[in-house]
Amino acid sequence: MSKPILYSYFRSSCSWRVRIALAIKGIEYEYRAISLIKDGGQQKSDEFKKINDQCAVPALIIDGHTLAQSLAIIEYLDETRPSPSILPRDDSFKRAQVRRIADCIACDIQPIQNLGVLQYVGDSKAEWGHHWIDRGFQALESMLSSTAGKYCVGDEVSMADLCLVPQVYNGNRFNVDMSKYPIISRINESLLELDAFQVSHPSRQPDCPEDLRSA
Repeated sequence: MSKPILYSYFRSSCSWRVRIALAIKGIEYEYRAISLIKDGGQQKSDEFKKINDQCAVPALIIDGHTLAQSLAIIEYLDETRPSPSILPRDDSFKRAQVRRIADCIACDIQPIQNLGVLQYVGDSKAEWGHHWIDRGFQALESMLSSTAGKYCVGDEVSMADLCLVPQVYNGNRFNVDMSKYPIISRINESLLELDAFQVSHPSRQPDCPEDLRSA
């Protein structure tokens, strides 16, 4: 079968989640960069709209299918390539906890500070992004106080962790005081030590600008 194709932008939180999942699963793929800022946003082009009619990244072509929406992609990968697992297999309550944390980030925090919203907000975008991430992290820290082990839910990496790390990256970009969130910070630091989170980091993507690139 042909190699999967990931349409991604280096600093897209949603794309980063999927890159982590692909790395965890050991899936090699072709990276196709879609700039969210060049040419007015390449995701809005007629060509890309044929791939994802929502005009957003990520999009993943795999197994003869074209998939979009990061959490849907992650769950598909986990169902079709079950080892190592990203969702707890034999514990319905733990799966619900993982999904709750993932949804808190992917549905409540990240969309309010994504590029399209910030462009609409205009001059107050830095204040706006800081406010909503900070507010979201207050709730997230409370959730994690009852679920966390080494990672978000216990001691195994889950879909919740795939959402957490990109969101902390955004929190730092918006100058959120992470010292207020010791559980989030501790988990983030532990995850960033793992290979899958390192190879998928924005600074190591082909479309990352040279001045932001790491070795």
